[in-house]
Amino acid sequence: MHPRRSFLKKAAAGAAGGSLLPFSGFAHPETTNEHAIQVNSSDTLCHVKLGISSYSYWHFDPERTPVRYVIEEASRLGVYGVDILHRQMKNEEPSYIRALKRHALIHGVDLNCLSTHQDFVNPDVDERQKSVDDTIRFIRLAHDLGIPCIRISAGRWGTTDTFAELMDRRGEEPPIEGYTEDDAFEWCIDAIEKCVPYAEEHGVVLGLENHWGMTRTAEGVLRIMHAIDSPWLRVLMDTGNFLDRTYEQLEMLAPYTVFVQAKTYYGGGRFYTLDLDYDRIARILHDVGYKGYISIEFEGHEESETAVDKSITMLRQAFSAGL
Repeated sequence: MHPRRSFLKKAAAGAAGGSLLPFSGFAHPETTNEHAIQVNSSDTLCHVKLGISSYSYWHFDPERTPVRYVIEEASRLGVYGVDILHRQMKNEEPSYIRALKRHALIHGVDLNCLSTHQDFVNPDVDERQKSVDDTIRFIRLAHDLGIPCIRISAGRWGTTDTFAELMDRRGEEPPIEGYTEDDAFEWCIDAIEKCVPYAEEHGVVLGLENHWGMTRTAEGVLRIMHAIDSPWLRVLMDTGNFLDRTYEQLEMLAPYTVFVQAKTYYGGGRFYTLDLDYDRIARILHDVGYKGYISIEFEGHEESETAVDKSITMLRQAFSAGL
């Protein structure tokens, strides 16, 4: 038989039997499959995928960890995705974007979220518009990267001098004199509403994170989301950003969650440490049928290369144990 016809015949037979192997240059098949976690209950099979936030390897240290390196680490560790912290990117030049996409493809890793910063809590309408313009730019950037979701934050008053002081106050800040929390929510809703049409146009979901300020509580996150009422604005759940009523608030957000950033603190937290019960968090997400990414945000003092690996093992066990 002609060599080409022989190959095609074997390939067809392999495809029919499901025996074709993945290209060996991509993510390691011996480790990758175990990180597609299957959570079983009596009547449900729920799949979630582990990924890594590039923040896990940087933490805003003076020397910026390249995103390319995080992609390589994700591939080595056998996880599926990398959540890119925008501030960690080298630049926004088209050549850099293309290179990241190619690097991710070659290493068998999805670029699954772009974590961005904005602040809509400002009485100055021009300053709020700057954050709107930035967010629209981030939407387009995510689209160019092939990323389907960006993390957005609502912002905060900025009336505390340091983050340590904010944590001492359990995340609460007094409003700017002459304004109220209702004013701030109105600013946030109006600003995000301007971004939503661009999100829809580019096929990029806005994931509003529970991240201090107006979104330091689940009630604040949902107040904004329900006011805008768009399928292109959902919730990005950060497991480590509720200092009080942690599991109650995570339960409130779970039905609207499209992406999860899972905090771990090996070596002690850089800002604080929470003793998070990931078995319980897994159950909360399982009960609402969550099937998306669990992206590790390691925020401790241990070396990232060992702590991220520990985080993968811990989360894999939590999301598969006893369900």
